[in-house]
Amino acid sequence: MANGTTQRIGVVTGASAGIGLYTALGLVRSGMRVVMTGRERDRLEAARRFVAARVGGAQIEIALGDFASLAAVRRLADEILARHGRLDLLVNNAGLFSPNFQRSEDGYEMTFAVNHLAPFLLTNLLLDRLKASAPARIVTVASRAHRGHRIDLATIAGPRDWSMMKAYGRSKLCNILFTRELAKRLDGSAVTATCLHPGVVATGIGQRGGVVELGWRLAKPFMISAEKGAETSLFLAMLPDPAPLNGGYVVGKALARPDPAALDDGMAGRLWEESARLAGL
Repeated sequence: MANGTTQRIGVVTGASAGIGLYTALGLVRSGMRVVMTGRERDRLEAARRFVAARVGGAQIEIALGDFASLAAVRRLADEILARHGRLDLLVNNAGLFSPNFQRSEDGYEMTFAVNHLAPFLLTNLLLDRLKASAPARIVTVASRAHRGHRIDLATIAGPRDWSMMKAYGRSKLCNILFTRELAKRLDGSAVTATCLHPGVVATGIGQRGGVVELGWRLAKPFMISAEKGAETSLFLAMLPDPAPLNGGYVVGKALARPDPAALDDGMAGRLWEESARLAGL
C-alpha cells in the first residue's frame, strides 16, 4: 500500500464485533492506524479496548455512523476526511440480516440500504482521498448468498416480493456488481477494489429474535469463528500486489466465479447510476 515510512490509515465499518472487529485487530497488528466505525458508541469503545489489550501501542480510533441513515453516512465520511489527510484502505464490512421488512431513515428497504447503499455512498465520499493516497484499496464483504438472486432496479429500494433471504441475497449481489463497476471506474488510478465471501461465520448478524435466531443458534456450532472469517478481508487488505484480483470476487485466497448475474456489466453500470440517484450523489 503506502510507500515509505508514512503510517498507513485504514477504515473498517461494522467493527464493533464479529468479522469487522477481527479485521481491525489484524490491521492494527500489521502497524496500520485503524478507524473502527459502528453505530453504538459503547460497543465501539469496548471493541477499541479489545484491540488495545492485544496490541501494544495500538493506533486505533472510533467513529460513529449508522448505516440506516444516509445523512449519518455523510457525517461519518466528513469526520474521517477531517481527521486524515491520507487514506490507504477502506473495508466495507458492516452488514445486516433482518427477519422483518423495515425501511431505513430515507425510506428504502433496510437490508438494501445498510448492505449496499450505505457502503456505496461512503466509498464514493472517500474516493478522492483514496485516489490521492494511492496505491490504496477498497475491500467489500459480499457473500455466496448472492447466488440465485436477481435485481429489479425498478423495485430495488422497496421490493414487493420481500423475504429475508431475498433481501440479503440481493444486497450481496449488489456488493459484487458494485465492486466490478468500481474497479472499472478506478482503472489507471492505482486504487483497487475487491470483494469476498468470508465463509459462514458465527457472528451476531443472525441474532434478531424468533425462529431466525433459533435457527442461527442451532447452526452456529458448524460455522467458522469471526477471527477465521476475517482472514480473507485481511488477505486482500495486505496482499503485496492486489492488482491481479482487482474487480474480482474472492473465496479463501483465490478468485472465484460468482453467479452469472454478478458478471452482468450492463447491470453493474445501471445499478451504479440508480444507487447514485437514491443516495443523492
